[in-house]
Amino acid sequence: MKLDVDALRNDFPILQQRVYGKPLIYLDNAATTQKPREVIQAITNFYEQLNSNVHRGNHYLSAKATDTMEQARNDIASFIHAPNPEEIIFTHGTTESINLVAYGFAKSLLQPGDEIIISALEHHSNLVPWQQVCLQKGAHLKVIPLDDTGQIRFDAFQNLISDRTRLIALAHVSNVLGTILPIEEVIKIAHQNGIPVLIDGAQAVQHLPVDVSQLDCDFYAFSGHKIYGPMGIGILYAKSSWLQKLPPFQFGGEMIDIVSFEKTIFSDIPFKFEAGTPNVEGVIGLAAALKYLNRIGLDNIFDYETELFHYALNVLSQINGVHIVGNAQKRCSVISFLIDHIHPYDSGTLLDQFGIAVRSGNHCAQPLMNVLDVPGTVRASLSFYNTREEIDALASAIEKVKNFFL
Repeated sequence: MKLDVDALRNDFPILQQRVYGKPLIYLDNAATTQKPREVIQAITNFYEQLNSNVHRGNHYLSAKATDTMEQARNDIASFIHAPNPEEIIFTHGTTESINLVAYGFAKSLLQPGDEIIISALEHHSNLVPWQQVCLQKGAHLKVIPLDDTGQIRFDAFQNLISDRTRLIALAHVSNVLGTILPIEEVIKIAHQNGIPVLIDGAQAVQHLPVDVSQLDCDFYAFSGHKIYGPMGIGILYAKSSWLQKLPPFQFGGEMIDIVSFEKTIFSDIPFKFEAGTPNVEGVIGLAAALKYLNRIGLDNIFDYETELFHYALNVLSQINGVHIVGNAQKRCSVISFLIDHIHPYDSGTLLDQFGIAVRSGNHCAQPLMNVLDVPGTVRASLSFYNTREEIDALASAIEKVKNFFL
């Protein structure tokens, strides 16, 4: 089905505004996506009609809020094809989801001399936690190098695996280059060697249909605000066998069954990992976002965004002095580029004056910038509410930025 992009844009109030007297062109979707009206309304409805703490009260509002939140857990499990809702853990975002797993491994499974494998493409959120637990435990962090296109070298990955490898943690999609990593093949090889795999899906779930059952990954993490939901809500999918094995990440109310001064017995999963008052409105807003996407159709979104991505690549590649960073065969949503003799921060600042929101800098991937030998990039990241006309406007603005520096 062909998307009616003009109609869909009307669902997003923020896109109707002007910036510096010009129509807002929002191309910073990898940082955060905008929110459709029904997500905003779902949050408003919660505070106007349901506001109450969940799982703890025996009054109407508490019971209703609890039922609504747990239905959202079911909806989120269905969205990524998780076998059981109890395998969905609510966190504050991808960062906390990864830290939860890293803490569990450091606490109970990682030993001196053990190894964890990541790639050179990783966001700091899927690098620093593993680096730190390796430092704490005397373990080793191994990094899969890249080829000239910006894809991981699969041969090098296989050579990194040893009998001391305890976990492989990879992005599904690079937030800098848009590279789609071959996670299916990685998971297959890893499991043949008895190694669990964590996937950072923060840049994937809003663009690609994700089926964690088919992937057979052990952990999958993503953030609500990157998939048209609220900030401050994240998801960790984990196989129940791992959730039973890992210790809790935080302690306090909600995650306990029995407490005495001598000992504590923790709740069953998923509540074992959800200490304290949860972000109920965030959960409800995220579920509303996923329902919105389901109504549009993930396949329709993927087809449109793929077409727009290749259009943008073609347009930007034809501008003299513009260099696209990375050209892996499988990419989506993200285009990083540099303009000759212009620092990325200067480029981004001037593009903003034309009402164009892009991201400039290292994109929380400093080691990758060192590998690429660049100070940073300008990043245009796409959504289904972006248009060809906006890409043309970006190209025109880049020409004006170039002329400004002549």
